[in-house]
Formats: sequence, structure tokens, C-alpha cells
Amino acid sequence: MYRRRTVGLDVVTVLLTLGPLIVHLFGASWAAAGYLVLAPVGFAALVSAFRGYELRSLGDGPAEFQAVARAGGFSALLLMALSYTAQVHVPRSLVFVGVPVAALAVMLVRYGHRRFLHRARSAGDAMKRTLVVGDAVDVSRVSRELMATPYHGYHVAGVCVPSVDRAPTVDGIPVVGAIADVPQVAMDRAIDVVVVAGPSLSGKALRRLSWALDRVGAQLVVVPDLVEVTGPRLTVRPTAGLSLLEVEVGVPRRRLLTKALMDRVVGTALLLVAAPIVGLAALAVRLTSPGAAFYRQTRVGVDGATFTMFKLRSMYVDADARKADLAARNEGAGVLFKMKRDPRVTPVGRFLRRYSIDELPQLLNVVRGDMSLVGPRPPLGDEVARYEDAAHRRLRVKPGLTGLWQVSGRSDLTWEEAMRLDLRYVDNWSVSMDTLILWKTARAVFGAAGAY
Repeated sequence: MYRRRTVGLDVVTVLLTLGPLIVHLFGASWAAAGYLVLAPVGFAALVSAFRGYELRSLGDGPAEFQAVARAGGFSALLLMALSYTAQVHVPRSLVFVGVPVAALAVMLVRYGHRRFLHRARSAGDAMKRTLVVGDAVDVSRVSRELMATPYHGYHVAGVCVPSVDRAPTVDGIPVVGAIADVPQVAMDRAIDVVVVAGPSLSGKALRRLSWALDRVGAQLVVVPDLVEVTGPRLTVRPTAGLSLLEVEVGVPRRRLLTKALMDRVVGTALLLVAAPIVGLAALAVRLTSPGAAFYRQTRVGVDGATFTMFKLRSMYVDADARKADLAARNEGAGVLFKMKRDPRVTPVGRFLRRYSIDELPQLLNVVRGDMSLVGPRPPLGDEVARYEDAAHRRLRVKPGLTGLWQVSGRSDLTWEEAMRLDLRYVDNWSVSMDTLILWKTARAVFGAAGAY
């Protein structure tokens, strides 16, 4: 049902977006009629060719948006090739304005459609009945993760463990059978997905389970024993009858260059747009409290290199000197110092922080190359000095103006949660992830959640 709605929405969106332009360009003609038919159908066919309608990618992850972007780019190339090879009149406005706008419109409609799906899943609808299989410890871990993120669409209906003689539940989830009973349980309880957690099933046993589930009609999902490693870093390589799972441990040079280019181009554009806002905010800071409008602070960047970070001053000038006196009232965790009602913050500074306006001067750091648009939070030197071993991993990439921590709760996060998100980003970042984080940052900032 969701896939059919997505196809229908894509077709209608392209028709509504390109239709007025086609009629304007060709008038009431057979050419216009042809374009009106071929444009939505052809675009949907290209999206399908780029796997934009596969159930595994719909409603979750960036793959469906990437498919739409590729379809848009390929559509423009096809129109240009048609114009050149067949000498068919294809207006430039259709290629360079109509197609990009249509692709963007499809992405926005799909995003809204996805939000509708996620709300339905949060209410318990449109879920896949899921059976988790494995040892009690692995089953508990995987079940908690799946239940904590209902928007992925997995409803844990039961678990199967090696022995049913133990507790009748695992973390409140009913034990519905032993591992040997999985195919029968899947059939009796109309299970959609069987998730194998941990090493309880492997090799021939896992293969035979896949055969049995094929007859039942349930999907088989295996949770590899890897921590915070996402799909783009994994590649299955068939070798000598084995399925080797390769984990990417380095970052391809082309991805680094693309990220650097995006930082410079987008950072410069945002800096130009934000300049008037920064100017007005700086004037408000200067007029309402003594001291300079801008605040410079030494932060630690990639591989431990230090740099000067710029911010609009949101605190009184003696804030650093008063920090020690407020240590007992620290509401942060780990090495972070946080207070929801910090008396060092000025009234104007509180407003600037609420909407992250005080951080806009960091766009200059992005343009200079000290920071990236997206990355871990830039730490202070004394924070780095108290890092545990794993925390140093977050210094492998440039700190960011925003990041996973920004779109997942900002200052409301505990130190452990913020560190886990930073390490997840460092290990799995991609240009598409950065784009998604930038989009979510805008929503988080205007919502002002977790900012103080």
C-alpha cells in the first residue's frame, strides 16, 4: 500500500510541477500532450530503475531520495541527448528549471509522506510483526533497540531463545518458543520478519532457516556482531564459496574532496546570507552588556590541532572566571559543563542561544577550513585532556557547526549519548548523511528544543 501511494504521489507531483510549464512552452498541441504523458510516467520509470520503490528503502534512510536525485539528473541528460541526436526541440527551461524543480518537489512530497508513515508507526500502525531469535542477552539488546525506534517499522511480537525452560519473558517480551521452533512460530503468529541476533545461529543452521522461512513467507534479517557500523561501510564479497563481509575502515579520497567542496561553497553562501543577521545580533550584544560583541575561544580540531573559534558573545565578560564557582551546580555529565539557568548568560544571549544565532560566526571557521558544516561538537582543551581512550576517536574528523548531537537533543543529551552519536558519525559519515543532518538542523533550531 505504501509503495503504491508513493508511486501515485510521484506521478501526480511531476504532473502538477511540470504540467503548467509544458502547457506554457508548447500550448495546446500534440507535443504538449506527449510531454504531459511521458514526463510523469518516464520519471517514475527512472526512479524505479534506480531502485527508488524497493520496500527495503522506502520510509527509512536516504536511498529513496538518492534514487529521485539520480532520476532527475538522468532525465535532464536524456532530454539533452534527445535534443542533440534527434534534433527535437527541447526548451532549456524544461531541462534546467523544470526537471530540477520537479525532482525537488518529489523529494519534499516523499518527505511528508515519510513523516506521515513515521507518525503512524509511532501509534503502532503499519508495523512489521517481528520475531527476534538468539541468546537472552542478544535478544534483549536487539529488542530494546528496535522498540526504541518504532519509525523503522519493527514490532517485536515475541522472541525465541535456546531453551524455553527459563523465564517466560525477556524484558517483558513473551518467549514464544525455542530456536528450533522458529519456522512454526513464524507461521502460527503471522511473522513478517525474523531477526537473528548474535552467534546463536550460523552456517548451515542459518541456511536451513532461510529455506524454511521461504516457505512461510517471512523475511530473514541477521544482526552482525558489529557496533555502530552502517550499511554504506559494508560490502559482501563472495569468495571461494564464502560470503565475506568487508568493513570499510578508511574514507575514500573522493568523499573527502566532496565534503570539503560542500563546506566551502555552502559555507560561503550561508555566511553571506547570515551576515546581516550576525551584524544586527552583534549590535544588540554590544548595546545591552559591556564587552566585545564577538567571543574568541581556542578549541581542538581534527587530529588534536587547535584553532580559534568565533561566536557571538552570549555571556557576561567574567563568565570564565565565574565557572569554578558554579561547578557544584553543573547539570552536565562527563566532561561537559551545562546549566539550564546559567546566570552568566545575558538576556540577549539567551535569545541568541535559543535559536543558535550565537553560532553563526562559526561559518567563518567553516570557510577557513578549521571546521566543517557537519561534525562532532568542537571540544575545549580541558575536555580533551579528560577524554577516555575511545573518545579520542571523535578527533579524527573536523568538528562541525552542527551534527548528530544537534538534531538529537542538543544540550538535553547526556555525555554518554552525545559521545555515542559523535562516534557513530565519525565512523559512518557520508555526504548524504551530512545533507540530511543539515535539513534536520534547520528543524531543530526553529523548534529551539534542547538549546540553553
